[in-house]
Amino acid sequence: MINKSEVQTEQHGVKNNMDSKKIVFVIGGPGSGKGTQCEKIVEKYGFTHFSSGDLLRAEVNSGSPQGEELKQMMERGDLVPMSTVLKLIKDNMAAHTESKGFLVDGYPREVQQGIEFEQSIAPCTFVLWVDVAQETMVKRLLKRAETSGRVDDNEETIRKRLKTFVESTEPVIDYYKAQNKVRRVDSEQPVDDVFSDVQNIFKEFL
Repeated sequence: MINKSEVQTEQHGVKNNMDSKKIVFVIGGPGSGKGTQCEKIVEKYGFTHFSSGDLLRAEVNSGSPQGEELKQMMERGDLVPMSTVLKLIKDNMAAHTESKGFLVDGYPREVQQGIEFEQSIAPCTFVLWVDVAQETMVKRLLKRAETSGRVDDNEETIRKRLKTFVESTEPVIDYYKAQNKVRRVDSEQPVDDVFSDVQNIFKEFL
């Protein structure tokens, strides 16, 4: 008699795709504290964390032909094609198939990006929305500017970045709310209190 669990185990080993993985889109404005929460999630749950911005920078720094092309594109001020960002995420996820799950940070920036991701990789399990007032983000980023040395950490640029974030990501949040996939945490709270709320959300899905 065939053991059903053995067959399922074998099928799972052969399939080895992303359908069984937990995939969390992490959305939050600059200074929202999502990076800190991602670090805590990685430490507690063993997820792999990908930031779309970090992946692009790493590719540029690698000196690969694609990296050189991306560097020239960025220097011209051109937007990196959605397909390029998606391919970087896909390639990096494929290199970490042993991971328990994935945090995709800073992506999707628009609804179409989310649709493309889910069609070519796998549906997201849920969206973690790290929400905080715009004024709080401005204060946090100006505080960071005191030591960061980043040219974009000035109040005028910060407010422009926040405006862009709100305009582009509000439709993303609405799109996933319609699927009951958005889980919001209030990032006005102390870091550990935010993470306590995050853990309660993860209990729902793990």
